[in-house]
Amino acid sequence: MIVIVDDEKIVTSAFKTLLKVEGFDDAYFFNKPKEAIEFLKSNKPDLIISDFMMPDMNGLEFLTKAKKLYPETSMILLTGYADKENAIKAINEIGLYKYIEKPWDNDDLIMNIKNGIERSHLLENLRQKIDELENANFKLEEYSQKLEEMVKERTKELEAANLKLSGIINYCADGIIIIDRHGIIEQVNPACENMTGLSKTALCHMKLQEIAYSDNVDFNKASKNKGGIFGLGEDKSEVLIRDCYVRNSLSDKRLPVEINFASISTSEKERYVGVIRDVSLQKDTERLRDDFIATLTHDLRTPLLAAIQTLKFFLDGSLGKLDDKQSVLLSTMLQSNEDLLGLVNALLEVYKFESGKLTLCKTIFPIKALVTQCYEELKPLAKNKDFEFVLNCDIDDDVNIDADKSEIKRVMINLCGNAVNYTNKGGKIEIFAKVQEGDFIFSVADNGNGIPQEDIPHLFMRFSQGTSKKRSTGTGLGLYLSRQIVEAHGGKIWLESKISKGSEFTFLLPNVQTEVVKK
Repeated sequence: MIVIVDDEKIVTSAFKTLLKVEGFDDAYFFNKPKEAIEFLKSNKPDLIISDFMMPDMNGLEFLTKAKKLYPETSMILLTGYADKENAIKAINEIGLYKYIEKPWDNDDLIMNIKNGIERSHLLENLRQKIDELENANFKLEEYSQKLEEMVKERTKELEAANLKLSGIINYCADGIIIIDRHGIIEQVNPACENMTGLSKTALCHMKLQEIAYSDNVDFNKASKNKGGIFGLGEDKSEVLIRDCYVRNSLSDKRLPVEINFASISTSEKERYVGVIRDVSLQKDTERLRDDFIATLTHDLRTPLLAAIQTLKFFLDGSLGKLDDKQSVLLSTMLQSNEDLLGLVNALLEVYKFESGKLTLCKTIFPIKALVTQCYEELKPLAKNKDFEFVLNCDIDDDVNIDADKSEIKRVMINLCGNAVNYTNKGGKIEIFAKVQEGDFIFSVADNGNGIPQEDIPHLFMRFSQGTSKKRSTGTGLGLYLSRQIVEAHGGKIWLESKISKGSEFTFLLPNVQTEVVKK
C-alpha cells in the first residue's frame, strides 16, 4: 500500500496516473495531511510520500506523526530546491528514507518507490525477527531461572540421598569395600575396619589379597584378568565368593565371610563394590546341622535297621511259628519301620545335596540298558494295577553317557514310580528315552487326573505333597531330590500337565553322550 499526501490536486493526479501506468493499484491519495493521519491510524502502508510545504500541516510534522505510527515504513519527502537543506535536516532528525526534488524524473521516482517498498518489507521482517529473538531470549531467561531452581532442588535431593546413603554405609553391619580392576582398595566403611582391625587410612591402597583369602578363588590370579578382577568387566555383572576369610590384624583370627562383588564401572574408570558379610553364625549353624545329621545317622538308622531285621526274623519263622494275627501285626510294624527308615534316608540325601557334600560318581555306561532295567523293575507293579506300561526307547545299544549311574537310576525310578502310584486302573503310562545332539532326554507320560497349573511350581520343592486338591502320603522329597540330582549334572527337569488328560515329567542331561575308547 502506498499513501501519497500533497495539497495540490494536480500533483496527486499526476501520481495517480503514473502509479497506475507502472502497475501500482494499491495506492491512496490525500490533499489534507490530517485526513491522511486518520486513514493511517487503521491502515498500515508500505510507503508514504509527502509534500514538504502544505498549509494545515507541513510535511515534516505529518511524517513525524506517521513515523510514530509505523517506524519501519519508508517515507519520501517531496521538496523544492530552496527547501533542500531543511529536507536533509529532516532525514537526519526524523529518519526519513529519502527526499526528492520537484520536478522529479519519473524513472528515478519509480525506482525510489520500489526501493522504498522493499526497504519497508526488510525493516518489517527485521523487526519481526528482533521480536522473535527477544521473545526467545525472554523464554530462555525464564527457562534458565526454572533450571536454576530445578538444579537447586535436585541438589538438595542429592544431598539428602547422599546423606542417607552415607548413613547406610557407615552404620551397615556388613563391610563395604570399593576396589579397582586390579583389586587395590579405594574406600571402606567402618564395619570393614572392624572386621580387619585396620583403619581406613591403612586399608586404602592395600590389595584385596592382603586382607582376604578364599579356598575357591585366587585373588592374585583374579586381579590379572583381562576383564578386570574376577572377569566382571567381560560378561558378568556380579560375582559371589563363598568360603572366604578376612584376617583381623588385632586378634590374629580369621573371620569366615561371603563377599558379593558388583561392577560400578564408569567411562573413566573400572571399579567394583563388594559387600562383606560375616557368616560366623551361619558356619556355627552348619556345624550344628552336621552334628544333627551325624546323630540322625547313628542314633536313628542303627536301631531302625536292628528293629527291621528282628521283625523279619519273626516273620520268616526263624523264631518260631506265628499265627495270622501276629503276622499281620508284625508286618504292619515292619512296614512302619521301613517307612521311617526311608524318611531318614531321604533326609540324609537332601542334606548331602544342600551341603554340597554329595560328590557325583560319574562313569561311562550304556544308557539304553539302564532305561530298560528301570522299566523291567517297575513292570510287575504296573501289571498288578492292570494298566498299560509302554517303553519307547529310541537309543542304540552302543550309545553311552557320562553320568552318575545310580543317581540317574534313582530319578528314573522315582518318576516312573510316581506315575505307577497315581495312574488309575486301566490307564496308560509311556516312557520315552532318546539321545539328541549329545543330550539325554527322559520322559514319563500318563493319562491320569493331571495336576493344576498353580501347583506345578511347588512340586519340585522340599516336602511338597501332591496338589492343593489331593495330598500324597509320601515324604514330599522324591521330586525335590530328583531335581537336585538332575541340576547337579547341569541339567533341568520340568512338568507339563493338563487336568483330566494326564501329566508328563521330563528331565534333560546336556552334553552327556560320549564315546568309549576301544582297547
